[in-house]
Amino acid sequence: MRTYDVVLFGATGFTGGLTAEYLARHSPADLRWALAGRNRGKLEAVRTRLAELDDRFSSLDLLVADSGDPASLRAVAEATKVVITTVGPYLDHGEPLVAACAEAGTDYVDLTGEPEFVDRMYLAHDRRARETGARLVHACGFDSVPHDLGAWFTVRQLPEGVPLKVDGYVRASGMPSGGTVLSALTIMSRLPAGARTGSTARAGGRCRCRRSTPRSSAGRRPRPSATGRTSPTGTSPRSSTCRCSRAASPARVSCSPRPRSRRPGGRSRGSWPPAAARAPSDGPARGSRSGLSAKALVSGS
Repeated sequence: MRTYDVVLFGATGFTGGLTAEYLARHSPADLRWALAGRNRGKLEAVRTRLAELDDRFSSLDLLVADSGDPASLRAVAEATKVVITTVGPYLDHGEPLVAACAEAGTDYVDLTGEPEFVDRMYLAHDRRARETGARLVHACGFDSVPHDLGAWFTVRQLPEGVPLKVDGYVRASGMPSGGTVLSALTIMSRLPAGARTGSTARAGGRCRCRRSTPRSSAGRRPRPSATGRTSPTGTSPRSSTCRCSRAASPARVSCSPRPRSRRPGGRSRGSWPPAAARAPSDGPARGSRSGLSAKALVSGS
């Protein structure tokens, strides 16, 4: 039996604090939950704030964990049935916790609005999550929930068996949090990589790059020798990776290399944007959506 029903990871952040207050006000009295984050002092401050709402939260358990410490994340995942995480940008900080939950069979919920992260998690962890029974549910924030649940609610009020069209309208005010702004900048800086990862995810994890014969260092295809075999002489020793491997971690997506072709004058045609302009690729290597929709969650199926 696990110690907790729910652990909130990232409780000391802006959105995490709002989530903690919501749980304090609306969770069932018998819910066993805890706060998790990397700074115990800040966690204690959140707990003190919750205790002002209800004295019983003065003894709420605090778990110290960091997205850069896989062992601490594994301990959190193994201690609870469900992990809620508000730690973003998810491309930078999200995958280690997804991996821990998929391995431990722990249900995972986030509020990412980063499509590339969702695709990458699907490619890297969906299979293991299905094996352990973990449900990986992304995009449970403003980016998706109002539209998903709003459309579902509306359709339930309309006649069945007839063509339907649902138009959605959103009115909002206020300013986005710093984390939301940073996530948006991350998404825009990685649009080409995100598109390639999404293409691979839709193909079921299979690379869709062109497969071609390696070229020689002079830009020509290797010519057969007198014995009929292709001679390696003059073949460029520099290896190249396909676009899918650059979009997602090569350890996660397996496909044949895409050679770099040569332009007139000997200049190599590489990836775009140039390496110096690309965002670091050490973020999560996969996007996961384990097939559980918001509709299924609400309906309890």
